[in-house]
Amino acid sequence: MEFNMKKEEVGFTADFGYGTLHISGDDQYGYRPYQLLVSSIAVCSGGVLRQILDKKRMKYEDIKINADVTRNEEEANRVEKIHLHFTLIGDLDEQKVERALELTKKHCSMAQSVIGSIELKETFDIVAK
Repeated sequence: MEFNMKKEEVGFTADFGYGTLHISGDDQYGYRPYQLLVSSIAVCSGGVLRQILDKKRMKYEDIKINADVTRNEEEANRVEKIHLHFTLIGDLDEQKVERALELTKKHCSMAQSVIGSIELKETFDIVAK
């Protein structure tokens, strides 16, 4: 990966297969680094959860993820806690979803990369359809 400074603006760009990613500490010029960190953990977890639900033939219509982030201003505004709340839409068994979420944390590479330095909490609710 290569990151290039944007001379006219504050931040950097990186070109990937899908397109150009704009990154900046100022959200007027790109995605903020902490947003990308949290997004990668949330979406990785959501993708792994989807795979597990599909593999176990658990029927659902949608998965929504809400991420609540706690940062420590006294320590470089570091991310200390991420609470991911999954809302699953479908007729699902609560105990099976709980087990699927445990497997999700175990198999999500982004979650595994930060465990030990960032507290990661995952909760869920089921909305029957």
